[in-house]
Amino acid sequence: MVFRRFYDTSIAQASFLIGCAESGEAVVVDPNRDVEVYIRAAETERLRIVAITETHIHADFVSGARELAARTGGTLYLSAEGGPDWQYTYGAEEGAVALHDGDEVRVGKVVLTVMHTPGHTPEHLVFLVTDKASSSEPVGMLSGDFLFVGDVGRPDLLEVAAGVKDTMRVGAETLFGSLAKVRKLRNDLLVWPGHGAGSACGKALGGLPETTLGYEMATNWAFKGDEGSFVAEVLSDQPEPPRYFATMKRVNKEGPSLVGKLAAPPQYGASRLPSVLDSGATVVDVRYYDPFEAEHVKGTVGMPLDDAFAKEAGSLLDEKAPVYLIAVDEGQAREAAAVMLKIGLEGVFGWFEAAPALWAMRRLGRTGPLPMIEPNAYLERLRDGSMAGLDVRGRAELAQGEVAEAKLIPLVELAGRLSEIDRSRPVGVFCQGGGRSMVATSFLRRHGIDASNVAGGLEAIQAL
Repeated sequence: MVFRRFYDTSIAQASFLIGCAESGEAVVVDPNRDVEVYIRAAETERLRIVAITETHIHADFVSGARELAARTGGTLYLSAEGGPDWQYTYGAEEGAVALHDGDEVRVGKVVLTVMHTPGHTPEHLVFLVTDKASSSEPVGMLSGDFLFVGDVGRPDLLEVAAGVKDTMRVGAETLFGSLAKVRKLRNDLLVWPGHGAGSACGKALGGLPETTLGYEMATNWAFKGDEGSFVAEVLSDQPEPPRYFATMKRVNKEGPSLVGKLAAPPQYGASRLPSVLDSGATVVDVRYYDPFEAEHVKGTVGMPLDDAFAKEAGSLLDEKAPVYLIAVDEGQAREAAAVMLKIGLEGVFGWFEAAPALWAMRRLGRTGPLPMIEPNAYLERLRDGSMAGLDVRGRAELAQGEVAEAKLIPLVELAGRLSEIDRSRPVGVFCQGGGRSMVATSFLRRHGIDASNVAGGLEAIQAL
């Protein structure tokens, strides 16, 4: 058996290529939109991708299943569990094979046996992987968003992100039942989860690439306690989902558009930047925090290309509005545009190289440092009422401390709650350490709000 795991840090997501060396056939499980990595890997392993499947209709990234099937001619295998509201509407036209509990996907002597594990979503499947050339017993389980290292997939996303009312508690109870099903499997069964630390699909995901079922049953909180305690715990303190989660289910259910190879958007000369900004288009500067804070083009949004970029871009940017990038070089622009495509942001019209853009805009008086305020001055202005306070951390972070005078609006909710910002006076913005608040400050300023970033965030405030 050939086994390849691919981990995309930009969306904290794992996908898999599993093949039979004897037959030369392979299946890809949970591909994201960058399908080139699977095609290249299959070529390296001298395999043909004949099957593409996924554990469920994803809410946190655009599926690459349809794209990969179109590129390779492989057959789609899609869940038909979960009832009529949870079927892939594009499956029939693409010739997809419907999967039910107990079905198999075969590539040579490798068999993926389907187990229906609802809870995270109603249609969710896991795949038990058996290498028939070695044993009749499964070696491992591709657990998708059902079971993670140290955690389980959250059952509340359908309600809190997609607006499907009265589903989170039912989902939690169903998830508890699915966990009872897998308790009957062998303790030494390997578990390969679909996400790692940093994903918003759970609240305490571990960073290991694999685990065993026995280890999880011994250490994972989700296997301890009765149904009532499980339901209470799994529904508490979940991170706020990024705004784009609300549309991903629909996109992946109806069938994502085909985009071909992910490439850099067109580059434009600095002379075009003023007209782009004046047109109202969003310009995102993907350089790191310090350079942006020191000098940036006024009216741009600072959003460093790090592991939080997908979450921030998917929460703050309008999927239908044109976006331009300011990047250090073509490689950075290409990477940023690729991440945005993976979460459904297809409107990246072009990019500008940072150095010449800053030089040209500096001559026009349209650059400057990001307004900052020191923690002691911030507290003084909060107390005398000359400044409003804004905390952009997540709700669960309030346990680490809070500033009583500051309004809490998590960064991922900011775009939808701009009307709640006090525009009658300057706004001081903070997070835990100053990173997210930098993004929020630039975003607010682009929308005409006089915002300043609190240097060092809550950590600096608490150190006073």
